[in-house]
Amino acid sequence: MNKIRITAIRQTVYPDLMAKYENPIEHTCDVSVGQQWVSIDGQCPEGLCPSAWESMRPFVESLAKGEGNFFDGWMKDPMSAMISCNDGFRPFSFYIEVIND
Repeated sequence: MNKIRITAIRQTVYPDLMAKYENPIEHTCDVSVGQQWVSIDGQCPEGLCPSAWESMRPFVESLAKGEGNFFDGWMKDPMSAMISCNDGFRPFSFYIEVIND
């Protein structure tokens, strides 16, 4: 199976939606831009946010099996994907790619 690198690329924050809909919370996300993890055998890497993992898991598993080309040419590199976590108030975008080491 392929190893898959997961890189936190960008976070977007929607303060207007947070003010209107979210209950105040003290701790939200431990992910930092540029942070990386490696998935081995399509498994969740240690330290990756469980909610983010649920959003990207099907793509990581497919890439680990050597599948790719999601949505018929969506990505320039067919063995990659750009996936966002499911936090509607402060989503992180993750670049997922096959690595060969």
